[in-house]
Amino acid sequence: MDVLALNPIALKLGSIKVHWYGVIIASAVILAVFLASKEAKRRGLEVDDIYDAVLWAMPIALLTARAYYVIFEWTYYKNHLSQIPAIWDGGIAIYGGLLGGLAVIIILTRHKMINTWLFLDIITPTIILSQGIGRWGNFMNQEAYGKIVSHQFLVNLHLPDFIVQQMLIDGYYRMPTYLWESIWDVSGFIIIMLVRHQKHWFKQGEIFFLYVMWYAFGRFFIEGMRTDSLMIAGDIRVSQMLSVILFIGSLVWWFMRRKRQPQNRWYLDGHNILGNI
Repeated sequence: MDVLALNPIALKLGSIKVHWYGVIIASAVILAVFLASKEAKRRGLEVDDIYDAVLWAMPIALLTARAYYVIFEWTYYKNHLSQIPAIWDGGIAIYGGLLGGLAVIIILTRHKMINTWLFLDIITPTIILSQGIGRWGNFMNQEAYGKIVSHQFLVNLHLPDFIVQQMLIDGYYRMPTYLWESIWDVSGFIIIMLVRHQKHWFKQGEIFFLYVMWYAFGRFFIEGMRTDSLMIAGDIRVSQMLSVILFIGSLVWWFMRRKRQPQNRWYLDGHNILGNI
């Protein structure tokens, strides 16, 4: 009996199609804003600062995520220009979105005279949670998967049947790498939430570094399992290369700040713009 894949369309409103991909990402963002707003109050910032960051960062991050993907797939898109805006069909690169969003946050916090490191420490745990939830959008679109595996291999992983069947793509069962990344991201969220208020462990800005290093470390290995990686110079996976750069860069910056500014404290005034950068 043929197995039908899950419908990527959540609902139709006349001629408008609402994709599960968008619903899942929107839900993840709403949850992230809710959690970040609670932490912002706790840390002496205005909730409106979180809302402003989202209103500015989300559209820019979406554009840079799509631009990042299109640039590295330009061989295809140069002949299909009309498909460039079709983000509802997938094809956005999380690293592109993160870099674009980070640029917006830096500019916005400087403009508002808010401590940038403090702001990043507040929002990054919710970002990695959003990433973990957002991977289920890839699941609905049947993308971000790995090599061909057997049906029995997936069954032996004790995965729910709906996941196993959704991994039947173009006649072959695939490694659910989207799931491994989702688990890694949610695990990172749980760990960061457990340790982020340990004043004697972390100084301001180091939760952000922990997030970057955690995500980059896991992404490096998971990316190696995928079959749809963006490539550069023929056989170099872009995300793996960027993961190495981000992991090493964050680790070095972390230790340099500790050595250069041992007085850096965990709790600082949220409107201290200098932030011991």
